[in-house]
Amino acid sequence: MYYRNIADMNKIILKRLSILPRDFDLIVGVPRSGMLPANLLALYMNRPYTDIHSFLNGHIYKAGARGQFFDIKEFKKVLVVDDSVASGSAMDKVKESLKDLSAQFSFSYCAVYVIPGKEKTVDYFFEVVPLPRYFQWNIMNHTTLEKACFDIDGVLCVDPTEDQNDDGPIYTDFVLNAPPLFIPGAKIGTIVTSRLEKYRKETEAWLQKYNIRYNELVMIDLPNKEARQKANNHATHKAKTYASGPFVLMIESDMGQALEINRITKKPVLCTENFEMIYDSESMLYNLKSGKYFPSLRIFALKVRDKIRKMRK
Repeated sequence: MYYRNIADMNKIILKRLSILPRDFDLIVGVPRSGMLPANLLALYMNRPYTDIHSFLNGHIYKAGARGQFFDIKEFKKVLVVDDSVASGSAMDKVKESLKDLSAQFSFSYCAVYVIPGKEKTVDYFFEVVPLPRYFQWNIMNHTTLEKACFDIDGVLCVDPTEDQNDDGPIYTDFVLNAPPLFIPGAKIGTIVTSRLEKYRKETEAWLQKYNIRYNELVMIDLPNKEARQKANNHATHKAKTYASGPFVLMIESDMGQALEINRITKKPVLCTENFEMIYDSESMLYNLKSGKYFPSLRIFALKVRDKIRKMRK
């Protein structure tokens, strides 16, 4: 599995920005994923930008406003940007939509990420990333989420505060009315949470309220909060479910638990605390610069932090 987050995209664009000529007059993003790199490139190259549909209608984003008509004489060289190329069919459709304007504009095409063998699909690319791959900006709509496990608190909804976590009426109200965080557009394989089984009805009602589709909901079957705290097996509980099925990804909010889940299962864990993908919690994270794994002092520091927390309980 290959994963890139927004910080990774920004880094690779800055690292290889010099591959782009500076005579482009306008940056055009392909909605929706292409708008993020188009915005970054417009910022770094100090050029105006717009989306492809606005461009086709003669509008650009100008001076912070949308819907301003542009004079065709203003822009001749246009860079069309998307986040990635896989099969190349999406980029082919973009080129087809602009074909009738080729006499008026000089178009070049750019993607931040391409898969091996598709480098010539565009005029410029920043990095070759093989399949299977996940991006932070589209992972919640990825078709393979049915092979993923999701935590609830800190992922699908906010974490309860200490005052809300009373294992009583206040907590029940929280479960029913928790503000949503990252709501997936695709169906989830299994939701695995440290919530107690006795809150299943309220949890299912909340999931239905936000139209979250899933195959299974796994909770902790203990009588109360005190018993759960005594067991202190949040990560172990989640790791057991993650390891037991054909799952390829776990999405967890707490870095300490994410590290432990990865250590137990040896499977990737995406932590929404910082949207880092953990491949090897023992000592390593993926290094984009070298393309290799490297020891992470931050991981070591987080492990120490979690040990101290456990000692204080």
